[in-house]
Amino acid sequence: MIKLSVNINKFATIRNSRGGDNPNVAKAAIDAQRFGADGVTVHPRPDERHITYKDVFDIKPIITTEFNIEGNPTEQKFIDLVLAAKPHQVTLVPDALGQLTSDHGWDTIKHKEYLIKTIARFKDVGIRVSIFVDPVIEMIEGAAETGTDRIELYTEGYAKAYADGNDKQKSIEPYVDAALKAKELGLGINAGHDLDLNNLKFFAQNIPWLDEVSIGHALVCDALYLGYENTVQMYKRQLSL
Repeated sequence: MIKLSVNINKFATIRNSRGGDNPNVAKAAIDAQRFGADGVTVHPRPDERHITYKDVFDIKPIITTEFNIEGNPTEQKFIDLVLAAKPHQVTLVPDALGQLTSDHGWDTIKHKEYLIKTIARFKDVGIRVSIFVDPVIEMIEGAAETGTDRIELYTEGYAKAYADGNDKQKSIEPYVDAALKAKELGLGINAGHDLDLNNLKFFAQNIPWLDEVSIGHALVCDALYLGYENTVQMYKRQLSL
């Protein structure tokens, strides 16, 4: 079964907007797991505008499922954080400083040597590595040469085409092709960005060998109306093929 990792960044965004500790981010992680999530994801950025570095260390001890830390490894501070926290997985994302949200994957050909060295640092201490990639065959082939354990398919293009009412099968084809290539090359496959209750099931049905999806923004938005526990379970049902 495809695993669901809940990205709890938005809980931290709300907390930080007023200061204090409401909502409590560690409790959000505990509850995500209690409500059925298979993992918890955080994406601390250099400006700590949502998840802080302190949050990472507060959350790590209460993880009973899997802990995934996302971020840009060009920041030494991020590398040091991951090596100290030792999550189950680190997802490397090529975000620019101050970027609002992730919007592209790695050029695994241009940055091949950098990725090889960086990925090795994490794998040497037993951390599984996933790298953010676009659904482009050449980028998947390049990823396989970096030593990464998994790729995470950047799914905004699929989500936008699906929402625009375009041909659903056409919108999923590049992702199926990329996932098939990744499978052929022995890479694990994660996916994330703008997946939601409307488009998730179709995505999962077409790539049933996915290992994991990471969902935050849409899930938290749905939880405002539907309740956190109910929403986590609704997302899990979308992954029950």
